[in-house]
Amino acid sequence: MATLHIKPVQALDAPELALYLTLRRIEEHERAGVLVAANAKVIKRLLASRFTVVSALLTPAWLEKLEPQLRVRPEAEIPIYVAEQKVLETITGYTLHQGALAVARIPPQPDFGTLLGNSPRPLLLAAVEGIASAENLGAVVRSCAAFGAHFLIVGETCGSPFQRRAVSGSMGTIFQQPVARAANLAETLTTLRARGVRCLAAHPRPGAKKLPAVDLRGDCCLVFGAEGPGLTAPVLAACDDMVEIPMPSHMNSLNVAVATGVFLYEATRQRG
Repeated sequence: MATLHIKPVQALDAPELALYLTLRRIEEHERAGVLVAANAKVIKRLLASRFTVVSALLTPAWLEKLEPQLRVRPEAEIPIYVAEQKVLETITGYTLHQGALAVARIPPQPDFGTLLGNSPRPLLLAAVEGIASAENLGAVVRSCAAFGAHFLIVGETCGSPFQRRAVSGSMGTIFQQPVARAANLAETLTTLRARGVRCLAAHPRPGAKKLPAVDLRGDCCLVFGAEGPGLTAPVLAACDDMVEIPMPSHMNSLNVAVATGVFLYEATRQRG
């Protein structure tokens, strides 16, 4: 049971509230090893997770709603700062957070080898390259969680899945969905292939196989790039095949998060 240290605040200039005032400074949060949950539904998922809660900044109404979940947390104590909605809105000048924010510590993430060794067969993995949009990356995480991907491999040219907008885009599923960072995605895919995992590039090009005709029941890793540039030549070369979603001729691509959901749904459908 956590002891809640509830402190009313009239302004956000106290040093202990600094992380709430730097929501746009992603690198600062990364260096500090923390994330900010800025959505009430995301905070509820945070409170149900193994992530350590550092503090929360809530309106009185949200404190009343979240207090039962906060009190049963395993932390010894949690500082709770309580402010009116108009005070919270001074962080950005508009309603960003529905009157509830929380800071959590990012736990050490299992490495690629550990995740691979601990995942049941047949493997269903996803990998992403070049995803600059935090919202898209978060939505990819959400699709992985929804359709049972054992883990997501985030390539070196992607942003962090723990930045605020990515956490919000995942709707808090990042607190449960295993993620591995790859220092070199092409090399990671080559390692997977050497272990018998079929790597399939979601890449709509002439000669690509149609998704419903591809057998996804065995060990496989589905590889996605950003809409527009797609996957780079080294990553394509590290894959076994290119696969595309059948679409009318006037459509040639989908948003990466949507495409991830379609591919993973087809894989889970085939697996029953």
